[in-house]
Amino acid sequence: MEWVQTTGRTVDEAVDAALDELGVHAEDVEVEVLEEPKAGFLGRFGGSEARVRVRLKPISREKPQDRRRGRKQGQGGGRRSEGGRSKNRGGSGRRPSEKPATTAARNRGEEAPAVEHDEVPVEEQAEAAEEFVSGLVTAIGLEGEVSSDVDDDTIELRVEGPELGLLVGPKGATLSAIEELTRAVVQREAGGHAARVRVDVAGYRAKRRVALEAFTRKVVEEVLESGEDRAMEPMGSIDRKTVHDTVNDIDGVQTTSEGEDPRRYVVIHPA
Repeated sequence: MEWVQTTGRTVDEAVDAALDELGVHAEDVEVEVLEEPKAGFLGRFGGSEARVRVRLKPISREKPQDRRRGRKQGQGGGRRSEGGRSKNRGGSGRRPSEKPATTAARNRGEEAPAVEHDEVPVEEQAEAAEEFVSGLVTAIGLEGEVSSDVDDDTIELRVEGPELGLLVGPKGATLSAIEELTRAVVQREAGGHAARVRVDVAGYRAKRRVALEAFTRKVVEEVLESGEDRAMEPMGSIDRKTVHDTVNDIDGVQTTSEGEDPRRYVVIHPA
C-alpha cells in the first residue's frame, strides 16, 4: 500500500485528514511524522503546518506451520455460515500463541513476560469475524446468512436475510456498533496485527454510499453557484471518505474535515 501524505495545523489534524482519505480507523494505519508544525511570527506569519505520511498496515497472508488448529481454512472468499451455526473452538482458554510460561507466571503472582504472537492469516481473521457476527445475529433472535470476502487486506462481511433492520438502527448507528465490536474481535484474534473490517447488512452501506454520492453532488452544485462553503452533517470515517472521493472528481471544489469524532464533519469549499 502506498503512503498518503497530508497536512494540518497539528499532527493529529494531519493524521485525521489521512484517515478520512483512506476511510479507516487509527489502529489500521502506520504514521510517520515528516514535519512538526511551526509557529510563525506573532503566531500568524511565516508558520508551517504539520506534514505526515500514512499507510495501511501490511497484513501477513502466510500460514505459519505451528498455527494449525484443526479448523478448515478459507481461501479468501465464499465462506458462508448460517446464524447460530458457529463452531465451538473449545480449549483451555489460553490463546494458542501464548507461551505456557506466561500462564505459570501469572499463577505464581509474578509479572508475566511479554507474549509473542504469530501473524494470523487474514483468512483466519475473516473466519473469526464471520463466526462472531453469525452468533450475534442468532443471539438477537434474527435469521440471517453471513458471508465474507477478503479484498486487499480488508474483510468484507455481509449479512443477508429478512427483517434485519434492527441490525442497522437509526442512520446505521447499530451497524456501526456491530462493526466496532467485530473489529475488536478480529484484533484480539490477530494479537494486534488485524485486517480492516467492513460489515454490511442487507446492502445498507452500498445503498447509503450511492445516496450520499448523489447528495454530495447536489451540495457541490450549490457551492459552485453560491461561491460559499457548505458544511455537511457529522458522519463516520467511511461516509466522510465517500464525500471526499466524490468531491475530488469534480473541478472547482475541494474538501476539508473539521471537528472531533463523533461530531467530525466535511466542509466543501470553492477551489
